[in-house]
Amino acid sequence: MILADKITDLRKKQGMSQEELAEKLGVSRQSVSKWESAQATPDLNRVIEMSRLFGVSTDYLLKDEETAADTAETDTAAGPVRVVSLADARSFLTLKRASAKRVSLAVALCIAAAVPLVFLSAAAEAGVIGLSEDRTAAFGLICLFLLVAAAVAVFVVYGLKTKEYDYIEEETIETAYGVSGLVKEMRAAYVPTHTRDTVLGVVLCVLATVPLFGSALLFGDNDFAACCGVCLLLLLVAAGVRLIVQAAVIWGSFQMLLEEEDYTRENKRRRRRFGPVYGIYWLAAVLVYLTWSFLSDSWDTTWIVWPIAGVGCAVLAGVLALVDRREK
Repeated sequence: MILADKITDLRKKQGMSQEELAEKLGVSRQSVSKWESAQATPDLNRVIEMSRLFGVSTDYLLKDEETAADTAETDTAAGPVRVVSLADARSFLTLKRASAKRVSLAVALCIAAAVPLVFLSAAAEAGVIGLSEDRTAAFGLICLFLLVAAAVAVFVVYGLKTKEYDYIEEETIETAYGVSGLVKEMRAAYVPTHTRDTVLGVVLCVLATVPLFGSALLFGDNDFAACCGVCLLLLLVAAGVRLIVQAAVIWGSFQMLLEEEDYTRENKRRRRRFGPVYGIYWLAAVLVYLTWSFLSDSWDTTWIVWPIAGVGCAVLAGVLALVDRREK
């Protein structure tokens, strides 16, 4: 138990609010709040006053205590523990926030990459543009590969930039004094944005089918109108997924530092063990998507591979977790 936790615990045992403790110590409520969230440390005079007020020694307040549970968790087979300093935590969160915007845009580009090909092919077939179908298909494929190449470049660049912090996601970590409080406060401030972007992203993905059904309702069996509806569908899905991915990357950075949700020590160990399985799974999904798309030339329908693959990945994770528990 660290100083921040001890102040909170002792204050509550005395039945005091933060305002009451602040008044007795001659400081602001914000100061007490920062002490309890480990964002700041009280000076020695305040520590002495609290020791008298709470009836404990200054040694008890200042000496961090390690519980048996903490020791057991640290000494697991999760590997060596690395300490994340406050400076490292700030740099990591800043880099993740910046990369979230660009990586999410790259994901959106991958989804929208087929739009030029679908639109130009349909326009040529309908006689809207004065080019042959072969030329428009070639131009559409060039656009597709350029967009995908740009997205891959973004993934590579930000993969290299964040590589020095891979240990936070993959290894067992301990955070220095003040890191946990800082991360929790930043996460709390981000909750409204995370909720807004996630909900809006899901809504856009759901509404993406409206242009497709709307074109069928308004124009009947008109193929060009249907293809335009597909293009709008892909663009709306791309916009929705971008918001979801951006929110997820930023939220995940908080969870990595706190070792919560998907980034607990147990989940990290499981990912190290089964990581290659997920890599093969997603490589297979990409191959299925590209093979089906090029052989059938049905880019308006092959996008369904990705939501199916996402559901399949969740199922795979459940199966691997079950296997892991049985083998323990």
